[in-house]
Order: sequence, then structure tokens, then C-alpha cells
Amino acid sequence: MNSKLKWLRLSPPQILVLGFAAIIFIGAALLMLPISSRTGEPLGFIDALFTSTSATCVTGLVVVDTGTTFSSFGQIVIMLLIQIGGLGFMTMATLFALVLKRRISLKDRLVLQEAMNQSSMEGIVRLIRRVLLYSLVIEACGAVLLSIRWVFDMPIGKAIYYGVFHAVTMFNNAGFDLFGDFRSLTGYVYDPVVNVVVMFLIVSGGIGFIVLSDLIDFRKQRRLSLHSKVVLSMTGALLLLGFIVILIFEFTNPRTLGSLNWGGKFLGALFQSVTPRTAGANTIDITGLRQATQFFIVILMFIGASPGSTGGGIKTTTFTIMVGAVIAMMRGRDDIVMFRYRLAQERVLKALTIALLALLLVLAVSMILSTTEEGEFLEILFETTSAFGTVGLSMGLTPDLTVFGKILISITMFAGRLGPLTLAYALGPKKGKELYRHPEGKMIIG
Repeated sequence: MNSKLKWLRLSPPQILVLGFAAIIFIGAALLMLPISSRTGEPLGFIDALFTSTSATCVTGLVVVDTGTTFSSFGQIVIMLLIQIGGLGFMTMATLFALVLKRRISLKDRLVLQEAMNQSSMEGIVRLIRRVLLYSLVIEACGAVLLSIRWVFDMPIGKAIYYGVFHAVTMFNNAGFDLFGDFRSLTGYVYDPVVNVVVMFLIVSGGIGFIVLSDLIDFRKQRRLSLHSKVVLSMTGALLLLGFIVILIFEFTNPRTLGSLNWGGKFLGALFQSVTPRTAGANTIDITGLRQATQFFIVILMFIGASPGSTGGGIKTTTFTIMVGAVIAMMRGRDDIVMFRYRLAQERVLKALTIALLALLLVLAVSMILSTTEEGEFLEILFETTSAFGTVGLSMGLTPDLTVFGKILISITMFAGRLGPLTLAYALGPKKGKELYRHPEGKMIIG
């Protein structure tokens, strides 16, 4: 009874943090089993913990090669961790509750509200049902298409297995792959089927389940919510900008796009524009990119995906609000207006706070790692931002991290997956108002 009362006293963010931490340690224990390794030799605790954290936080940074280190059992464990981490452990718990026809309690609904970053509990269980349905349908379609494509390259059983694994990891915006030697999808830079299917999975998982629900209901309602309009417009703008910048910067680079024909240049630039949406897969060598391109990808990774999605970062809506605040200030306007809607001031303050705290976290971790790890600062900044944004793109530094570096990057991945959620809850509207206001002061800015 006492343990139950303690559980009830935990706030939704605390339950999320403890839940994800429990899944990570369970996953690490499973990955340490001899059956999880191809050689039968158990994986070390730090490497198993790092891999479990990366999978549960749907990141994709790896210290050991997934395709050559882990057995089929270990790979399936990683795939399940990705699925649970991408959809959220409370979403999976709700699935079992619905299957067992168990009642969803008020406490469960509060945690689900926090996990999905919703402003109210209204319709939260209905949204979870849709999340599960959309995820399974999209992953199934991706798995079928990828399996059919890979039947031409490998035995049918292996093709189906690869299709299912990569459909799950790409939809959940994790960067794990089974092709070995840390190659990711570089062998398919010219392949339109693999490129289009994987990009569709990445974008579908990255725009968020609320937007997916809005798009599916658009035929009936003939309208989109403000949230969906902002997410879709900013996502489209970032994808187009990323494509143009990467194509221009890398067009003559012989280590990346310079050696490809026009079709390869187009697909390569487009795919590398999509993958910083926190997916982590790549079709060209990230280490071969020019420094300007690498730094530009750092910015894209920091922005990340959208709220209520399988991705990380500060989120497209946060970035949009910041841009809107700058434009409003430059035009001398008091309000930020988007699609004829005025944004509340507390939303603006929340966006600025999330962005600033995220920036401070990335810079602090990068500074610490620059003193403990061997590598250029841009490499360290790239890996740190990739960890915070739960992206998974790497310049090759992660496998060579020290034990301290692995632990710090693991903490960064964990903070990147859960930090924005708990921070948004902590900064949410409080019940009641202050009974007084301090006198207004003036300060010179700029």
C-alpha cells in the first residue's frame, strides 16, 4: 500500500524519467547476455548501456557495429527498444491495457498527456489508439516495400528481416542499421526506392502523430490546426533549405556529391537534408562533408523534429516561435501572429527558455568532452548535438570515446529524449495567479 501511495505521488515527468531509465537498464542487461553477441562473448556494461540508451532514446549513435557485433537476438532487442522508446513506454503500456480491457486511470491519462506533450487530457486515449494504428500501418508498409527491394540483393528471409528492422528504426527516427562496418545506407545512394521509402518513414515519424491525425482527418474536416500548419510549413522550409545548401556546398566535393551523377547528387542532397530531422541514417560519408556543411547539419540537428513525434531536438515549433519573435520585434509589433492566430506570451517565453537551456547543455557537454576526448571541436560539437537531438549521425568519434565520454553522451541522449517534455511540463501554466505584480523596470538592451 505504501509503495502504491508513493507511486501515486510521483509527478508525470518523474514517472516518465523512471520508466525510460528502467527500460534502458533492462535493455542493457539483455544486451550483455552471451546470446546477444555473435561471438558468444558478453558485451561490456558501458557499451551495453550506451547501446540500450541510444536505442531507447531513438538516437542511433553506436560504439560497436550493430550488424557485426550483435546476434539476431541482440538485434531484435535493439529493435524492440527502438519501438518502445519511439512510441513511449506509456503508449506501449496503454496498448496492453486496451488489449486486456483494463481501465485507463486518471494518473495514466496525466502521464500520457505529458508523454504526448498535450495541453489537456481530452481525447488522449483516442489519440493513443491512433498513434498505435498509424505507427503499425506505416511501419508495415515500409517493411513490405523495403523487403521487396532487398529481395534482389539477399535471400528472401534476410530481406524480410532487414525490411522490418529498418522500417521500425527509420520510422522511429533512430539511425541503427544492419549493413555492417558503420556504412549505414551509403551503398544505396543511387537507389530511388530505398531513398524514397526511408525518407517517407523519417518524415512521417518526425512530423508528429498529431499532425498525422490531422492530415488523415483533413478529407472530412477540410481544415488543419494551427499546430499542423506550423509544423508542415517549417518542416517543408527546412527540408528545402537543407537540400539547396547541401547541394551547393557539396556539389564539387569529390568525397561526397562531386563523384556522383546528377541523379545521385539530387538524391544524396535530399536524403542528407531529411536525415538531420533526427533520423541518423546517411547515404554519403558524413566525415567527407565540408566543414560548412557539417556545421549546417549541426544547426538542423539542433532544431530537430516536431512535438509529439519520435524525434528530438528543440522542435520545429520552438524554432518557428523564435523566428516569429524576431520578425515581430523587427517590425515593431507586440504580438507574434501565425496564420492569423496570435500566440500567447507564455508560449514565447517557454520556447525561448527551452532553446536557451538546450543550447547551454550542448555547449557545456561539448566543452567538457573537448578536454577528455581526442578530436577536433567540430567533431565533438557534431556528436554532442547528434546525441541531444537524438539524431544518430556521426563523424566517427563515438566508437573512440573514453568511458567518461560514453557516459556523458548517454546522459545527453537521455536528456535530449526526455528533457524537453519534463521542461515543458515544469514551465506550463500554474494554477492560480500571483496576488501582486512588481513595478515595471527599464533596462537597455542591444
